[in-house]
Amino acid sequence: MTSEKKQSQQLQRIFTQLPPEQQQTLLAFAQFLESRVEKKPLLAAKPLPRPSNESVIAAIKRLAKSYPMLNKAKMLDETSRLMSEHIMQGRDKVEVIDELEEVFLQSYQKFQEET
Repeated sequence: MTSEKKQSQQLQRIFTQLPPEQQQTLLAFAQFLESRVEKKPLLAAKPLPRPSNESVIAAIKRLAKSYPMLNKAKMLDETSRLMSEHIMQGRDKVEVIDELEEVFLQSYQKFQEET
């Protein structure tokens, strides 16, 4: 469990134990702190063209450059699974790359919704 997740759980636990008036005070303070944070502009994806005869590894590198704002660790399970299907099961690289592009696109769309 990440420390960020632990802190979030701790904050939630503290919040639920407070009386309603103090919950409102904590919420107001959190909103105040949030207002002081400089908002970063939303990074736009820069899709790079897909070369003919691209390998799966090259596709992952290309997609990582196309979507630099994404947390690649969050997509590791899916990208690893697709890579394994290609290497271990002989799955066609074009199909795998198509799915990788979809994984990155969906992650980018989710990133946009969250920011």
